[in-house]
Amino acid sequence: MTQPETPPPSARQREHQANERTFLAWLRTAIALIGFGFAIARFGLFLQQFQATFESSQTPISSFLTSETLGVGLAIAGIIIIALALWNYNRVYHQIEQARYQPNRLLVWLTGGLVIVLGVLSLPLILLRQPTFKPPSNASPVEVPMDGNYIPFVWRKKRGKKPRLHR
Repeated sequence: MTQPETPPPSARQREHQANERTFLAWLRTAIALIGFGFAIARFGLFLQQFQATFESSQTPISSFLTSETLGVGLAIAGIIIIALALWNYNRVYHQIEQARYQPNRLLVWLTGGLVIVLGVLSLPLILLRQPTFKPPSNASPVEVPMDGNYIPFVWRKKRGKKPRLHR
């Protein structure tokens, strides 16, 4: 015996499911932006600590456009996108229920513009970043065996001992 076929979902049900898929896509995008923002901000802190390890004097960060600022901006953009996605989902839900759906491209343009602005703001960080790693003057190269996990040599600070003359 064969099972009776289930009736196809109604058009309204398909529209609601499409609305939910769209909302989840916006949510996924927002979570990715928040994650990238967190990673960029933390990586910037890592680079500052790495630089401070090898330089005796701290260079003050005077620029507003840093990786921390970009990371926070991406996280804020992700939060804004979540709020806009919730608003859009609710608006479309009510329009579907009242059978008067009107597409609105404003949300797409706002989000696209926001991502373009953040992308343009990240360009100076990428293009104008000068290599800042200089081994300290009191460092000596130390050979490390190559087994695929190490760089060919590392810089190690001398322990503050004055070199002794051998007679």
